[in-house]
Amino acid sequence: MLSSDLLKEAERVMTICNACRYCEGYCAVYPAMELRRTFADKDLKYLANLCHNCRACYYACQYAPPHEFDVNVARVFADLRLECYREFARPALLAGMFRRNGLAVGILTAAALVTVFLLLGIFQDSPVIFAAHSGANAFYRVIPYPLFILPFSVLVVCLSAVLLWSNISFWRKTGGKLGELLDPRANLQAIGDALRLKYLDGGGHGCNYPDERFSMLRRYFHHLVFYGFILCLASTTVAAAYHHFLQWPAPYPYLSWPVLLGTAGGLALLAGTAGLLILKKKMDPLPGAPRARGMDVGFLVLLFFTSFSGLLLLALRATPAMGILLAVHLAVVAALFVAMPYGKFVHALYRFVALVRNARERSRQ
Repeated sequence: MLSSDLLKEAERVMTICNACRYCEGYCAVYPAMELRRTFADKDLKYLANLCHNCRACYYACQYAPPHEFDVNVARVFADLRLECYREFARPALLAGMFRRNGLAVGILTAAALVTVFLLLGIFQDSPVIFAAHSGANAFYRVIPYPLFILPFSVLVVCLSAVLLWSNISFWRKTGGKLGELLDPRANLQAIGDALRLKYLDGGGHGCNYPDERFSMLRRYFHHLVFYGFILCLASTTVAAAYHHFLQWPAPYPYLSWPVLLGTAGGLALLAGTAGLLILKKKMDPLPGAPRARGMDVGFLVLLFFTSFSGLLLLALRATPAMGILLAVHLAVVAALFVAMPYGKFVHALYRFVALVRNARERSRQ
């Protein structure tokens, strides 16, 4: 359950903000706030996840610390989002992974690496693992194709089911009806807002991150991470189509679509995650949530090594290092998939759901 003290503090600062309204043009939160005279728990959870943590309100607020009103919406909402991640984690038994998430992600990645290498050592001969392989089916000489496809198919199905379960729980517990979540017009508006990262542009000046100065860097790095992830997903999808429908087994030529899409996506992920990690190191901690730092860093580092291991495998796939690099890459990808419902990745999904609700509210005005 959410902390009652945290909810009371969120209600207090929203009540002050609703009386002031100086920040009403900064982002989606304040116009949504103005539609309410009182703030129930469900409203506060919705507003917290609608917040993009641009921090403009913190630096503009005349009541921010050290003022006696101590209004720090950015920090309160960051803490509240973390509590929401725990509350809506499904199955609830695994909600504890959000408490020390950076450590949990590290242990999960280490466990995945140990498991993959143990299985590789048990079921494959050392000369095969450390030999150079080339041509069609080169990867599958080290790890048979069924061991590629079956575990990851199960992971994808479970991941999709858990994320859908969590998001439906969030929508319903914040006052929404299930049918409303499928509103096509609201979803189109939310998709447009998400693809542009509309609420990190500061009206064209950028957000106040990592400090009080306006900057577009955070928005650019977020775009690199998001679109890099999409390109990698597209690469995998095209490769699956090549294998199953055209009977073209991997590995593919350097100028093929799977390799071109994967390389572009991997490089974008490397640049985006590295940039966000640098900004996070420099950020002003006052409008942030210290408890979420491990979760943020853990997810970015895991994404970084997912792309790095994939690119290294691509570069050295015709050498004796391919077998080891293939095992490392698969283990890191598996850890990323398992960690997705219990780490920073969920913020994108809850925020999208909040954008859908915001679009519905705006259309009714």
